Amino acid sequence: MNVLVCVKRVPGTGSTILLTDDGMDVDTRHLGFTIGPHEECAVEEAIRIAADHGGQVTVLTVGPAEAAEQLRDALSMGADHAVLVDTGPGELDPEATADALVQAVRQLQDEAGARFDLVLFGNESADAGHYQVGVRVACELGLPMVGGVKGVELDTDAGTVRWRRPVAAGVEVYESSLPAAAGVAEGLNLPRYPSMRGRLRAMKAVITTLHVDVAPSGLRKTGLRRPAEERPATVVLGSGADSAGAVVDVLEELGVA
Repeated sequence: MNVLVCVKRVPGTGSTILLTDDGMDVDTRHLGFTIGPHEECAVEEAIRIAADHGGQVTVLTVGPAEAAEQLRDALSMGADHAVLVDTGPGELDPEATADALVQAVRQLQDEAGARFDLVLFGNESADAGHYQVGVRVACELGLPMVGGVKGVELDTDAGTVRWRRPVAAGVEVYESSLPAAAGVAEGLNLPRYPSMRGRLRAMKAVITTLHVDVAPSGLRKTGLRRPAEERPATVVLGSGADSAGAVVDVLEELGVA
């Protein structure tokens, strides 16, 4: 069972995001970077699948040379191989990113002489949240794709995989043949903390670098803006016995009355 996980270098979750003066890009001068939480769960699930069913895990990213740091993080968790598609310092839009990933996947499969059984993505990136790179790649590669996945059941004998994703009314279950792709959502599992041995192995690991020709994209960025900050507001319900009715109303809204 050979699993490919596509990850992205994103600003650390919880960071204060500032924009450049022209409002066209994120000011990254004082930011730390990481793998998004959805992608961490995808890496963890791939490692578990390879351990249970045999096989190897390859992590792939598109971005600047500095993204090798995030690939080494995945290697320290237990991934076997890492591949960087170096596209320079500029941020690619979803269409160009998907195009670069498709070219890289095809090149890796041609070199190995076999297809990946599973291709996993984070459900959406932690910074831009476009929700479309995984779908674009799966469509171009001719793979069935399910998003929002929080459950994976493999039947290697039958060559099928069953995906589970929560919805408002319960849980949806999809079954597809292998190979297949999925957008993994945070909560699928609890990602492991890298061991010291894993970190040392990752430091020495060789990261394969690929170069692809990215076709011009039809998408155009018009600008970025920071969403308004939501601040909790304090509402005084009243004082003394006069506040009892308002308190009961609040408890009923919370479902605890």
